[in-house]
Amino acid sequence: MNDINRLIIYRDFDQDEILEDFFEFIEDDMDDENMFFDCVNRLIKLAAKRGFTGDIWHVFITYLLANHVNPYSLACEKKGDPDGSIKELAKHDFKIIRSIFNFDFSELKKKFPSKLFDVMFNYKGLHEKAVIFNENIRDNIVELSIKLSEAQSDIKFMNLVTDFYKKFGVGEVGLHKAFRIGEDDECEPCIVPITNIPAVHLDDIVGYDLQKKQLTENTESFLNGYKANNCLLYGDAGTGKSTSIKAIANEYYDRGLRIIEVYKHEFELLPAIISIIKNRNYRFIIYMDDLSFEEFETEYKYLKAVIEGGLENKPENVLIYATSNRRHLIKEKFTDKNDYDDELHSSDTVQEKISLATRFGVQIYYGVPPKKEFDNIVLELAKKRNIKVSEEELLAEANKWSVRHASTSGRCAEQFIDHFSAMSESK
Repeated sequence: MNDINRLIIYRDFDQDEILEDFFEFIEDDMDDENMFFDCVNRLIKLAAKRGFTGDIWHVFITYLLANHVNPYSLACEKKGDPDGSIKELAKHDFKIIRSIFNFDFSELKKKFPSKLFDVMFNYKGLHEKAVIFNENIRDNIVELSIKLSEAQSDIKFMNLVTDFYKKFGVGEVGLHKAFRIGEDDECEPCIVPITNIPAVHLDDIVGYDLQKKQLTENTESFLNGYKANNCLLYGDAGTGKSTSIKAIANEYYDRGLRIIEVYKHEFELLPAIISIIKNRNYRFIIYMDDLSFEEFETEYKYLKAVIEGGLENKPENVLIYATSNRRHLIKEKFTDKNDYDDELHSSDTVQEKISLATRFGVQIYYGVPPKKEFDNIVLELAKKRNIKVSEEELLAEANKWSVRHASTSGRCAEQFIDHFSAMSESK
């Protein structure tokens, strides 16, 4: 295993703390039982946190490979199997990594006889959802580890990893659906995975067929490499605007769509974030939820330049999607249009305030549905929850709920179903 110091493209492969401690323990031929079991304990915690199963050592090395961003893995992500010198260097590295993957634990078994090794090589998870990855990616990493264990040569081993990079990508961007802005170890802006996204899909949103059609058409144009517009979903509260964005994150993840959630106070970080993602082989939607500005808030002027208007073009793999209860995003007053206002050119004020909204080429209105559509939403949600009650009783209770809450929105319907379901189960 000491060949790890000869890695070239995967030079910092051993920087993972768990692997680093294992190397230190093995290479120094230590007899410290506590240190060894501490290493194994951290490995098991990693497996439990990410929902891994099987041979944990193999899965762990596979996980490191899947997350290692380097010139070779990025080239595979974009073009598949790359040619040239980088491939020859990769062959050199994969020979070393395969030896680490196939490390023989027999000497450690003699030194520390324990059933622990049986657990390590046949770990069974808790049948819970993975905290870090979506289940599909978790399962693919485990499946890849099994295939790598069966690889009969270094080239076969390398080709399996190359195919994984091509299909799923590499690193956090490749393995996650959505992100928020954070800071790295050097306090520089970076993107941090969001690991718990509701498993909602567009079909789960009852009604709003026209709105969903407009949203999917624009999103699919973007994914297919055609011209697409920034998109504003505006309208009444609780009508499914934010849910629609979460749905497309789930619908189009397998086609390379990634969502980055950004808040108003982070707008100044957008150029740095865009510079991180602009050369990746994915399509990114920068998502701003519940976007609106009061008169005293001036961040919208900065956002206008970022969206469209600065000297640097917005990359083709980046779009801006926002949701808002305000059509023009910025608070407007009657005095903005009055000729007798103190401002000399009041029309300029109006143009200034609506100029941000006009940068969203697709604007989709989500209104509160009429009572009949509200009833339909209630019935569909009850069907999905398998609520066994007569339609008349259900709608009568839903009507009382909507009157008390002064709303017939989809959110109101869902809150009613949550309440009704809980009350029914408690009886």
